Amino acid sequence: MAALRPGAKALRWSLCRAVSGGAGRLAPDRGADAAPSRVSRFCPPRQSSCDWIGPPDKHSNLRPVHFYIPENETPLEQKLRELRQETQEWNQRFWANQNLTFNKEKEEFIHSRLQAKGLGLQTKPGQKATVSAEEMADFYKEFLRKNFQKHMCYNRDWYKRNFAITFFMGKVAVERMWRKLRQNRKMSVRSPF
Repeated sequence: MAALRPGAKALRWSLCRAVSGGAGRLAPDRGADAAPSRVSRFCPPRQSSCDWIGPPDKHSNLRPVHFYIPENETPLEQKLRELRQETQEWNQRFWANQNLTFNKEKEEFIHSRLQAKGLGLQTKPGQKATVSAEEMADFYKEFLRKNFQKHMCYNRDWYKRNFAITFFMGKVAVERMWRKLRQNRKMSVRSPF
């Protein structure tokens, strides 16, 4: 078995507690590098009885989901919905921060390359100066190299969260099936014909 890196046991413990019904949270946020997110103000109609997907957020480029909360939501269904909401918020924060960092570093790169060439940010009035595709490829390569570990952690946590959500979806499906079978059994006991 491969050696676990520091913190992996805590993540595994959180996942096990979340899947088994414990009070722990799944894959805690990585903390200080999270950017504040400004999710769109999209709001579905009040009489809606399903999940709604809003327009893309301008910072993360992700579409926010407004989850429907049924009146007779069971504790297991509530836990699934909350896990999905938490995962959406976690995903929103990560990509808003990642896109902010990317755009900031890209602008700095372009500015430094143009200064090295002795050019300003504007070539002609109203026209923005640019760098070549080869130079931008160097930036993209370097950005991905610097953020490799961050992306690996994100992907690992994303898979863990999706596994937990899928597991809870299975538990909810079984719970609903048993509830329906019990209702059908009660109906058949009450009226034999």
